[in-house]
Amino acid sequence: MADPGMSVSPYWELTFDTNGDVDPSERDRLLAQVTERGVRDLVVFAHGWNEDRSAATALYRRFFAPFPGLAPHARLGYVGVVWPSMRFSDEPIPDFPKSVVATEAEAAPGPALDKDTRRALLAVFPGRASALDRLARLLDERPEGDAGPAEFGRLVRLLLDGAERPAADTDEPGLPAVFTEDPATACAEFADALGAVAAPGGAEGFSLPNPWDGAKELLRQAAYYTMKGRAGTVGEHGLGPLLGRLAAKAPGVRVHLVGHSFGGRLVSFALRGLPSAVRTVKSVTLLEGAFSHYAFARRLPDDPHRSGALKDQQLRVDGPLVCCYSRFDAALGTFYPLAARLSGDDRSCLGNEIAAVLGPRWGALGHDGVQSVPGTVALDLARALAGGLPASGCVNIDAASVVRRGGPPAGAHSDILHPELARVVLAAGRVT
Repeated sequence: MADPGMSVSPYWELTFDTNGDVDPSERDRLLAQVTERGVRDLVVFAHGWNEDRSAATALYRRFFAPFPGLAPHARLGYVGVVWPSMRFSDEPIPDFPKSVVATEAEAAPGPALDKDTRRALLAVFPGRASALDRLARLLDERPEGDAGPAEFGRLVRLLLDGAERPAADTDEPGLPAVFTEDPATACAEFADALGAVAAPGGAEGFSLPNPWDGAKELLRQAAYYTMKGRAGTVGEHGLGPLLGRLAAKAPGVRVHLVGHSFGGRLVSFALRGLPSAVRTVKSVTLLEGAFSHYAFARRLPDDPHRSGALKDQQLRVDGPLVCCYSRFDAALGTFYPLAARLSGDDRSCLGNEIAAVLGPRWGALGHDGVQSVPGTVALDLARALAGGLPASGCVNIDAASVVRRGGPPAGAHSDILHPELARVVLAAGRVT
């Protein structure tokens, strides 16, 4: 059931499992009520990494709140997609109260993996309790020498053995090297990058990073890699077909897809799961999308014989596909490319300079927008809101003027609760 304290109405929630199967009662309620409630424009929002339903619902409550005032004459309806993702509970989110875990950790640092995070990891990697227990002990004990990081890396790979993988990502083939190469090197690079994010500009002098300072980030990336695969599955096999059923039941309803982080991947893969004749998706807005900036490319710059995982899927949108990005997103500007591909040399990865170190191949949409799609329009946020948006095609919007707050390791990745971004969604869909 929808939260009775939701800021907008009518509002529905759709809950999907790891296979993309939707809760039948929630699906049937939406299909039965959307026309009955007189909805003309339906905004469907998919969250990124969140630890539970209450966090997702709180995000939707706050993001949707400005919409009625911004479009007072529109017949709007709202859907919050709830899918099995996770977030490390010590990770701060701007505009949300600090979790109990984060508050306690500041007052009295405890185990590297708190009980809530361990429980969430076990849900992501079922049957791996002993491996997770050992990983937690290693993070706490931080043994000296090479054997500890080597064991840590082996256990992280064990978690990924048999776990969900990103579906058909021809732009990002295979398991990222960060999980297959020397774990001490990977953890040391993460430690270096964490230091740069925590203290932009760096300090004078040079010191070798301690691999244990970056080990938790390696584990975090393993969880996020699994979430990435799950988001594609839920989008293509869950949300996409459901939107097809909605189009058949209520063909006059205009759908506007919004996704944050891996939720951007979810709604983008929903385009691939749409029945071929459906043209009811009128806009897509990606907020700090956590997947390859070449996802929609017909040809990859470094290999013209290969394409992005979502080649030409923007053409399934009867309107624009808008990508909002920010250079202050450390999760995507620093850790996404580093996890996708280790630099393999001895140069330090200093914050957003990592893109120059690794090259553009490993970039994310939420860091620099859609790449290698001819005709993509580039705007800053002020111009986008003042002058209107193109009626079709890909549109990159530099949203760094508002998406700029957040601490390490993610930076501004979750700083999306701004009325300006709500206005972008409405402008993309021509909703007034």
